[in-house]
Amino acid sequence: MNRKRLVWLVILVVGIAAAWIIFMKERFVMNDPSPTVSFVQNHMTNSNDTLATYLKDAPSQDPNMVAGREALSESIGLWMQYAVTKNDQVLFEESYDLLKTYFLMPQNYIAWKLDTEGKSHVTTNALGDDFRIVGAILKAADQWEQGREEKLATANHIVRTLTQSVQTNGYYVDFHDFANGHSPDILSLVYVDLQALQAMEEHEMLEPGTYTKYESLLKSMPDDGVFYPKTFNVVTKKYTYDDTVNLIDQLIVANHSTATDRRPDKLIAFLKKEFDTRHQLPGQYKRTGRTPAVSYESPSVYGLAILLAVQSGDPKWAKQLYNHMITLRSLDNAYPGGYVFDGNTHMFDNLFPLLGETELQKFLNKY
Repeated sequence: MNRKRLVWLVILVVGIAAAWIIFMKERFVMNDPSPTVSFVQNHMTNSNDTLATYLKDAPSQDPNMVAGREALSESIGLWMQYAVTKNDQVLFEESYDLLKTYFLMPQNYIAWKLDTEGKSHVTTNALGDDFRIVGAILKAADQWEQGREEKLATANHIVRTLTQSVQTNGYYVDFHDFANGHSPDILSLVYVDLQALQAMEEHEMLEPGTYTKYESLLKSMPDDGVFYPKTFNVVTKKYTYDDTVNLIDQLIVANHSTATDRRPDKLIAFLKKEFDTRHQLPGQYKRTGRTPAVSYESPSVYGLAILLAVQSGDPKWAKQLYNHMITLRSLDNAYPGGYVFDGNTHMFDNLFPLLGETELQKFLNKY
């Protein structure tokens, strides 16, 4: 073989190798259904079918803190959202029955936490979970004719309770204690779920103009150049920031903001730069220095970032996030499909990723 032919052969081999590396890096494969669904059903479901918060059981030391296999309204809300997004009517009906059986109290508020037996030892709700659940119920009522009127009635009862009891100074607030009648002055911005509020207003469960009020709240909130505030005081009308920023909170607010004409461009640009530089997104940042405050990664961050990428019409970034996110899945061979670390996991670290990949799959199927 002469030297010229050898050189061309080497160039060809190197070119094929480079192309293969790029293909492997950029390849995109999604499982349908996601193995995370089986993980949740097989390992994160209690005997009464409520969803456990943690994989590992642990005794409850404080009724105001979640522990072990206790169940949260947050979890059932995310599960209901997944069922609607996946167009799984059977799964939704099962979740809806659990809501009515265990979470919905006689006063028509949703208890934010249950023990493993399905009993509530708290007398408070969680506004963001309530909005998420009501939003899912209204979508289900519009999506499937079966049981539509009954679902609308249930949603209306919950919204009426929120409007009558979970307000301060004309604003919804984080919670209400139905035992002592106390509500705080604080509205956490992660709870301003504009899609749910819009659905409630469209179904005439809220006074006209309510949606616009909360849309304006998100449109007019300040930022520090990248990050959003944590809370809004409904009496003083002041916003407050945390010194340590939780990316889960930031991404939830950013996702809600996409319903307005205020795009979360600064946060997206920051996250893209961080991901390109670090090849990961740490779960928390120091607000002033924009540096990671922790070394760990949260699967929820990636699930929510995928949702944001989909909402922003950015499939390339969404795929990059997804490919990285699933490297965190099934690190523990005993729990395939689960985001399990050191033998334990939190339910939202499985449900937010599940929602993210489901919305991404729907988005990609359109093209």
